Amino acid sequence: MSNSVSTEGVRAGRLAAQTYANNFSDLHASLDAHEASVAADRCYFCHDAPCQTACPTDIDIPQFIREISTGAIGSAALTIFSQNILGGMCARVCPTETLCEEVCVREIAEGKPVEIGRLQRFATDAMMEKATQPFSRAADTGKKIAVVGAGPAGLSAAHRLAVNGHSVTIYEGRKKSGGLNEYGIASYKTVENFAQREVDWLLSIGGITVKHGQNLGAEITIKSLQRDNDAVFLAIGLAGVNALGIPGEDQPIVSDAVDFIEELRQSKDLSQMPIGRHVVVIGGGMTAVDAAVQAKLLGAQSVTMLYRRGKDRMSASLYEQDLATSKGVQLVFNAQPVSVGAESMEFAFTQDVDGKLTTTGETFTLHADQVFKAIGQTMIGAPDGLEITHGKIGVNEHGATSVTGIWAGGDCASGGDDLTVTAVAEGRDAAENIHLFLSGGA
Repeated sequence: MSNSVSTEGVRAGRLAAQTYANNFSDLHASLDAHEASVAADRCYFCHDAPCQTACPTDIDIPQFIREISTGAIGSAALTIFSQNILGGMCARVCPTETLCEEVCVREIAEGKPVEIGRLQRFATDAMMEKATQPFSRAADTGKKIAVVGAGPAGLSAAHRLAVNGHSVTIYEGRKKSGGLNEYGIASYKTVENFAQREVDWLLSIGGITVKHGQNLGAEITIKSLQRDNDAVFLAIGLAGVNALGIPGEDQPIVSDAVDFIEELRQSKDLSQMPIGRHVVVIGGGMTAVDAAVQAKLLGAQSVTMLYRRGKDRMSASLYEQDLATSKGVQLVFNAQPVSVGAESMEFAFTQDVDGKLTTTGETFTLHADQVFKAIGQTMIGAPDGLEITHGKIGVNEHGATSVTGIWAGGDCASGGDDLTVTAVAEGRDAAENIHLFLSGGA
């Protein structure tokens, strides 16, 4: 972001102070008790519910909604947290429209699913607002586990390990815990410092120590962690950003979307966030949408988001695409970047021929005084001695790596989708496998 601040056309303070507050207010208002009761009454409480099967953390969705409908809000929250300790954040950022709500019987029959995500937020917020920690530690086992990374996978693993009576030390390179929940999600999805409040609530179980400013390969190493602990869980995320690989990529107008989102999330005064008049975002995922929408909310006159394949191939859901267009973002499909100039970008139109992406021979140019690339991330500094599969740490179905005593999960591991909810599930399941291992199991 800092490279583009000096570029002509990029400046702060494009909007009135109150407009910033309005633009970055909560994307979805919380349900009140009456609204939650009405929403819960729409659930059929299906046997073998497809919504539960679609949830990566396997939350018993019919159960917690039934508990809301009967007024047992605390029990509903416990049902959620027992499977997903970051259920509060997931209720805000999980793509429910392509997971649980997409397969809801109401969605299939009526085109309007039960509002599972908002009901989950209602229940989890109610418990967290009371500062109630529903879990307690088992008797101390005397075992020590190192968790590298305080993102969703690391926090989930640490909490489950603490529940099982182990002592956990989390090593985190940044100044704050939370990982992408703190640094990588659009501000309007998680307002009022929710990410940090959730971390504090999670850590209140005890038995977990967090050390910041600890980077793998610098302040700590795999060998030192193995020496001082009974097990190691790696949740180091993906710190690198893929390159465009085109002429002019080093132009000052080009920066990484993840850096832009991080700077915005950490800003204490959005009126000081510089933004271009004509912004271009390259990519087709959630990060691209978050960057594009927030650029528009900061006052950019035009924001164009370009993706090299068709609309049906975008990893961002239809809901996220519609959100972008509703905020004034223009989506352009089948457009591949060719080169970057001082104040413009050239693109080539593409087509899919027998599954292979090719250019049509037609090109076009867009004026741009700020370009954000959001074309995927990669791991930097893969730990020595571990098997690497397709650029990620290779793990089995339990999260165990090729080295005995070391597990991995989240974006850095070769598991499922790169989603917060998936990372939570991987951290939880790896923790259970670590517990089994330390207890003398297979």
